[in-house]
Amino acid sequence: MSRRQILERLQADKTFDLLIVGGGATGCGVALDAATRGLDVALVERDDFAQGTSSKSTKLVHGGVRYLEKAILKADKEQFALVHEGLRERGYLLRNAPHLAHPVQLMTPVDSWKDAAYLFAGLTMYDLLAGRLGLGHSRFVTRSKAQRLFPTLRLGKAKGAVLYYDGQFNDARMAVTLARTAALHGATCANHVEVIDLVRENGRLCGAVLRDVSSGETWHVRARGIINATGPFSDGLRRMDDQNACDILKVSSGIHLVIDPGHTPPHLGLMVPRTDDGRVLFMIPWQGHVVFGTTDEPVDISRDPVPTQEDIDYLLNYAGRYLSRPLSRDDVRAAWCGLRPLVFEADKSCTQELARTHVIEVSPGGLLTITGGKWTSYRRMAEDTIDRADAAFELGLQRPCVTRDLRVIGSRGFVRGAHAEMARDFGVDPALARGLFELHGDETPLILTLAREEGLMDRLHPAHNYIGAQVAFAVRHEMAVHLTDVMVRRLPLGLVDVQHTLEASAPAADIMAQELGWDAATRQREMEALAAYLAAWRPAPDAATT
Repeated sequence: MSRRQILERLQADKTFDLLIVGGGATGCGVALDAATRGLDVALVERDDFAQGTSSKSTKLVHGGVRYLEKAILKADKEQFALVHEGLRERGYLLRNAPHLAHPVQLMTPVDSWKDAAYLFAGLTMYDLLAGRLGLGHSRFVTRSKAQRLFPTLRLGKAKGAVLYYDGQFNDARMAVTLARTAALHGATCANHVEVIDLVRENGRLCGAVLRDVSSGETWHVRARGIINATGPFSDGLRRMDDQNACDILKVSSGIHLVIDPGHTPPHLGLMVPRTDDGRVLFMIPWQGHVVFGTTDEPVDISRDPVPTQEDIDYLLNYAGRYLSRPLSRDDVRAAWCGLRPLVFEADKSCTQELARTHVIEVSPGGLLTITGGKWTSYRRMAEDTIDRADAAFELGLQRPCVTRDLRVIGSRGFVRGAHAEMARDFGVDPALARGLFELHGDETPLILTLAREEGLMDRLHPAHNYIGAQVAFAVRHEMAVHLTDVMVRRLPLGLVDVQHTLEASAPAADIMAQELGWDAATRQREMEALAAYLAAWRPAPDAATT
């Protein structure tokens, strides 16, 4: 469906069952749950799908090792339940989006036999809580074995290491895939459309005024219920509903660095369970690079948060404790920052201690807000939200939730390893076929057919397995409107290498110009907007190199 058709559906003279505001993990998950239960759903996102928090995660699908430690130390049943639910949801996500999510093995060095026993026991409990949805068994390895498995790791006083499994995924593509799957089931999902006002009738919300960010066009949409799924911006929409509403969130920032491959083995990551200030750090191979993070600092909310040089240096210094070759800013290919919505509790001042559980609130005026939580639990959050919406808005649901076993677009005919056959069938480099397969799953033959028939097989950059056909496909089928949508979220290039993204922007812009009818001035503006967006993702060089 074209963008024009999507906007026409939003502007139709009708009343939707639900208007969902926010196109991140939560909003897209809610749209999918609602649509598969037979509701007529509209979703709007003022920027792009997953442009904010939902594309800035550590790329892990996890139950929460840190939460398990707190549960054990404090005998906290709520934390145990949070971990158990997270592990169950991790299993559902890996099963329902196998092209976008897969197991990853992580290593944690231990400096004493006591620590080894403690961590191994905790991670064994982690495995047991996962049950039949587990990904593999944790195990202890000797110091010499750990060094062979992770040659670049500085073991120091370590007696050995513990290995365990968690899930890894492509967060930005997962979000747009959820939106597309929701649309397949009848939802109307539009990015770059914002809510500029809420509409009331007899004291209750009955719709909203929407604006197409690109054209400036405004219109009214009616809905039986409105769901606020705007993540860290939830309090802003709550105040649009009620200017006296009290905040329910504190926001923290988390930055991640992306460095070249070779700093970790290709299929093994590092988990640091406790830093000096109580954080958990991960160094994980992802998309041919290494993602390292994260920080956790209270911040004021901002639309496009940027990493600070202080946080970048903090992570680089910590990396130096664990890697045989210290890192500098010159090793960083990209650095990005996301905001976490943490449910506020008055007696907790440290963001690491705030609840990651989700909260659902219905205001007197009828605004349902879903906030908190984490990527792993998006599906359960969506299920709970629609159950609550059914009661709050008297929707009369006739179908139960089906998303536990619902395969998303790209995975319905997915067969692991099928990229090898596709490479032979289309006569392409196996590495290219694999790269496409890990982003598009069973839609890969569509991409390769498009590439062959329309002459779009050339790589956008010689160092990466992204081709021109993916740009055209993103415009035609993945609701990409701007060059930044494609280069940062439909393709993860912007998240892994800023310089290479800028070098690849010209051929990508040429294809989008042809697809969308851009003139030369528009093409140039799009390239400049991409460069401006990514400018803060490159750290200042080290003083010695300036």
